[in-house]
Amino acid sequence: MSNLIREISFPISDDIKNFNKFFKNNLNSSNVKLINSVINYLCKTKGKQFRVILCLLCSRLTNKDPNELTFLSASTSEILHVATLLHDDIVDDAEIRRGWPTINKIWKNKISLLVGDYMFSKALINITELNDFESIKLLAEISKRLSEGEISQIEYALNKNMDEDKYFQMISDKTASLISAACYLGLHSTEQDNKLGASIKKFGEFLGIAYQLKDDIFDVVGNINNTGKKSNLDLKKNMLTLPYIYSISTMNKKDKNDFLLEIRKSKSRAKINKIKKIIIENKGIVYSEEKILEYSNKAKKELDNFPESIFKNSLIKAIDFNLTRKY
Repeated sequence: MSNLIREISFPISDDIKNFNKFFKNNLNSSNVKLINSVINYLCKTKGKQFRVILCLLCSRLTNKDPNELTFLSASTSEILHVATLLHDDIVDDAEIRRGWPTINKIWKNKISLLVGDYMFSKALINITELNDFESIKLLAEISKRLSEGEISQIEYALNKNMDEDKYFQMISDKTASLISAACYLGLHSTEQDNKLGASIKKFGEFLGIAYQLKDDIFDVVGNINNTGKKSNLDLKKNMLTLPYIYSISTMNKKDKNDFLLEIRKSKSRAKINKIKKIIIENKGIVYSEEKILEYSNKAKKELDNFPESIFKNSLIKAIDFNLTRKY
């Protein structure tokens, strides 16, 4: 955990301890030992818990204490996130996640898929226990958007027709929607003001887009020691993200066709480095960084509607954390 993440989460350190106990109990199976073995491994390699931190911070934005619904909301958001990662790693044939072997690497695809399904079922149970129509409706919509975002990415990878508008819709669905939901549910568990709820939804959406943009830069120029996974994974899977999309937009028709052909056949490290060089020279990374800053500023503006507090300051630091994440 980075020093900045520790600083962000410091005002809610006790909340996080309580959440971790709640989360493990929430996920454990009373019948199947193998599920609990995988869950224990997931908890051990849990990463930053970024959505959990956001949810807990947002629950305190109006200076109210978190409650059982807050922890249930944070747990549901994290369960949905981890379940999608399990399925992502199967689709991507990924072997490393957060610097650790993936579940599919250790237990193979079948167990990884079934544990992901188990987690989705636990999320559904949690959703019903929220006993709040707005929260249930939101999470049902998020579940649909998560699937649509993942499937659309695969579809665009197959036919290479991804443009900037489609890209932003896709990352809004597959990443930003869940971060937005975590922020909203955290606030909604303690404060039912509709105007503030709308603001925190937008905050989470903008932060989520900026977060995914940074991850997509990592997939071009990332260092495994900083990112916890191999770079160029998207390129190897023919996924066109913003650095590629912008680079392609600067090319003439012939260069564009040659570049797309190069991506399709590139397997060796030398060819991947050649493509990386083209993206950098065509300002694909610079353009993506400009968009990160744009969406980060939009996220900060939404926080203007909330009173000053250490929790609001931590949310601002969360935006800055994403801006400063190392490649």
